[in-house]
This record gives sequence, C-alpha cells and structure tokens, in this order.
Amino acid sequence: MGSSTVGGERTSAGVRDAAARGWDDSLYEDTAGRVPGARTAPDDEQDRGSERDSAAEGSGLDRHRTPARRAKRGKRCILRGITLTLSVIVLGTAGAGYLYYEHLNSNIRKGERSSANSDVKKSAPNAAGQTPLNVLLIGSDSRNSSENLELGGSRKSVGAPPLADVQMLLHVSADRKNASVVSIPRDTKVDIPACTDPKTGDKYVATRDLINTTLGRGGPGCTLATWQELTGVYIDHWMMVDFAGVVDMADAIGGAEICVNHNVYDGPKPGVPGGSGLRLTKGSHEIQGVKALQWLRTRHAFESDFGRSEAQHMYMNSVIRKLKDQNAFTDGGRLMDLAETATKALQVSEEIGTVRKLFDLGMTLKDVPTDRIAMLTMPRIPDPANPKNHVLPAPGEAERLWEMLRDDVPVDGKAPTSKPKTPAAPKDPAADPADIGVMVRNGTGADGPATYERAAAVTGVLAQKGFTGAQVDSTPDPQKRTQVLFPSADLEGDAHAVAKALGVPTSAVKRSTDVSGVTLVVGSDWRAGNTFPKSEPASGPPKNTETVMGDDRDACMDIYAPYRF
Repeated sequence: MGSSTVGGERTSAGVRDAAARGWDDSLYEDTAGRVPGARTAPDDEQDRGSERDSAAEGSGLDRHRTPARRAKRGKRCILRGITLTLSVIVLGTAGAGYLYYEHLNSNIRKGERSSANSDVKKSAPNAAGQTPLNVLLIGSDSRNSSENLELGGSRKSVGAPPLADVQMLLHVSADRKNASVVSIPRDTKVDIPACTDPKTGDKYVATRDLINTTLGRGGPGCTLATWQELTGVYIDHWMMVDFAGVVDMADAIGGAEICVNHNVYDGPKPGVPGGSGLRLTKGSHEIQGVKALQWLRTRHAFESDFGRSEAQHMYMNSVIRKLKDQNAFTDGGRLMDLAETATKALQVSEEIGTVRKLFDLGMTLKDVPTDRIAMLTMPRIPDPANPKNHVLPAPGEAERLWEMLRDDVPVDGKAPTSKPKTPAAPKDPAADPADIGVMVRNGTGADGPATYERAAAVTGVLAQKGFTGAQVDSTPDPQKRTQVLFPSADLEGDAHAVAKALGVPTSAVKRSTDVSGVTLVVGSDWRAGNTFPKSEPASGPPKNTETVMGDDRDACMDIYAPYRF
C-alpha cells in the first residue's frame, strides 16, 4: 500500500467474480481500451487526485471524462463511506462461539492510531462520568491488491500512495443517546501536520494540501491527526475500507429505499458528457445492485458533489432503518454473515483490533434511536485560490460545528440527552489580579498572516482589568485556538482568573510543561476585540450545509432541472 501504515492488502480469495455481483467490467474501460485512472500522464495524476469530481458545474473537467471513468469512480469511491458506518453497527451485534470468535479475530487488519504528535485532549466526562465516542471512517482508493485491480484499478497505479477519498467522523454522545456523521469533502484544503509512517519510518513535513492526500503521508493515522488539528476534536479510533471491502459489504447488506421528487435521468448532456445512468420515476423506490451504485455516484442530477453527499447520507440512514426494522441485530444467521464480511472488509486502529473491542464499540451504537442520528457535510466556502475545484471550511460555521462536537452538543437542534459535568473549581485559589504575572503571545498566524501587535493589544486589555503584571512575550507560537497555559497546580487558579476576565472558555485553560508561568496564547480565532468572541448559540445544524435525519422516511431528493424528464 505504498506508504500506508496498515500491513497488507486483502489477498484472501473471498471476493467473487465482479460480474457475478452485477458489475459490468466494460464500465471500467475507456474508449481506448485502457483502464481509466492509470497514472500514464499528468492529466491522469490530476484525475486521481485534487482536481477531479469536486470541480464546480461547468468547470470543464467533466468534458474530458468519459462515462466509463465516471461509472468507475461511482462504484469505487462513494460506497466506501457508507460501508464504514454500516460496518460499525453490524459489528456491534456479533457474539459467537470461541472458535468462530478466533476466526473473526484473524480476519482483522490493524494499524497505529495516530502518525503525528497532538495536544488535543479527550472531552471531559459528563455528570454521569461518560465520555463521547469519535471514530474516523476512511475510504481508501488503494489499488495495491489483485482484488482491487479486479474491481477496476489500473496495474500502472500499483504502489502509488493511496488517497482518502471518503472521510466521515462518527460522533456518538457520551450517554449513547444521539449520534452524528460529519463528512469533509475530499478536495478541502487544510493544514496537514508532520507525520511519520509507523510501518516504513518515512517522515513527512507539515504542509498545506488537500485532505485526501493525508493517507499517503503516514497512513490513516495521519488522516486522523489532520482531523484532530482541524477540529480540535479528540478522535478515539479509525476504521478504513478498500474497494473490495466495499463490494463485499454492499452485497451483504442489500437494498434500501430512496426517493426522488422528479423523474430523473442522469445521462450525458450537450457539453457535459458522462453521468451515472440513473433513471427513476418520481417517488419512492427500493434499490440495490447496479441501481444502488448509480444512485450513490450520481452528481449532475443532484447538482453538485454536496448534493451527492446528501443522497449518500439518505441511503445510509435508509439501510440503518432497514437493519433495525428487520431485527437484523438479533437474527443469528444473518449476523454471522454480516460479521464475517465486515471483519474481512475493515482495517482498524490497533486499540480496537479484536472482535471483543469491535463488539464493545458496536454496542455503543446499537441503541441510538434513528430520530437522534444526524448526517451532514462540513460547512464550506470556495477556495479563493482555486474556487472551481477546492473548498475551505466556512469561517464561523465550521468552527461552530467543531465546537458542538467538542462539547458533545447535539447537532440536530434537539435538547441534549445528558447533562454536562460542572467544572470543578481550581484547588489553588487565584491571587489578586495585580499579583498575577501573565505572558501574552501573538498566535494569530496559524492560518494566515498574524494580526499586527495583537499580543500588545490584549496585554493592554488585561492591564485595564487589573492584571498590571501582563507582558508581551515575542515567542512565535501560531495557534488556531486561543489557550491559557499554566505549568503547575499552584498557578491553575491564576490561569482560570485570566481566562474569566477575557471571556475565554474554561476548556481552553490547560496545564503545559512548555511554559514557565501563566501564558496566554491569542489564537487565530481571536483576531480582534477586547473579549473572546462567543460562538453563535448551538441550536441546531450549522448553516451552509445539508443535514439528513435518520428517522426521515419522507426524505426525497430534488433533481436539477436539466436532468428531469
């Protein structure tokens, strides 16, 4: 797998012939008889990486892509995220005899949780002592196995660094009564931390690039580390699936009910060749096999990649409801089939690399009611440097979403299902403000040019509030989030007093051995103003996104007018 951290590709003989699955091998070939996506020219490199399907409508990229190429990508990439979420639920129902347990254990492939250093901490427990669960679900486009090549890869791409084309964060609340799935588009430009591949020892310097490149820069552990740095959310585990695993799980799970508000045909149009071939009449349909694949890869008829993401979430929710409605979690025969498939399909971080651990993980999800499952895509804006192909997290709204996840606040707009724990008062009482020494650093340059003399401005604010011992510290320390650091327990009360005076949340007060006294690092989340900016009240899903609820059986996709008939 190139520089992937996970040892070995799927090489067992468990994948049946692609044709037997309802796959048309001809869809993987372009008009020249070669497999699309082969790394034979810079254009192909671009197609496999940053500049492919996320181009905006009319960007011109689709006019250079054959229907075959679009069909291939739909079958490979889109189902991966769906497979991952459903696999977690399926594994939560597995409980078999010892021999079968050991057999399932031998199926599982494992890798290191994180490939980078991070100071992101786990969320504080709620009043009942429970903590949230965060699992990163990754879909890899690796072709480094005979099975993946059989399913449409190019031999010329064997050994190339894999891309994380599907990335979703599964967040389950501390009390396991609500959950959310948040997708980040693969062509999102982000800061990627320095990563080390634990398998090869290769080191990668920090950079700014598309988030899907992280998988080739230290494996899934680097993808996890990038998500943590972007969101500030501690991620407990990762799970990853490849092409062959997607196909196996798609076969094992079966169909699902979807709906369209208009007759739709996602076929070629003048100047816009390709399309998934999806043809449906207005109304609800039970889809599986090729029709399900067409639904999951449709982009033009749903107007954009983000519409396609909404359709994928709709399909995932439908399958979850189907499993619950059919009591699949208690049907022993079906459970064994699903567990057998899921353990072969998945690669996981090593701390959950046994059936027992995966069973425990799945049990945290089994009882989440569908009316408290929300699926949404990260709020985003076009990247000014490449607005047709790349996106950035939307200022304000994306951070509000991350804050909701960090604080375990439901994103569905409904009331929290558990009470947060009241922060304990510092054991060490704060000194008088005039007696507290505070060093202030300008860390606003984390995601752009630093705000000029920001440390001096905040130092002046502290002096006005009585902290006359505040001083500017010129140490470079770019940070996305403002923090108040203290080195020892005897200064904890002083650090909290500084935070309270400026309106900085208590969650930003942290003990650190990197400072010698109370130190305020003004991050890029506080570039102006005398008081730390408060987020918009967390009352429902952020703006500039799409949200699909798990219990919405009436959800129906609108169709872009040119693709109606």
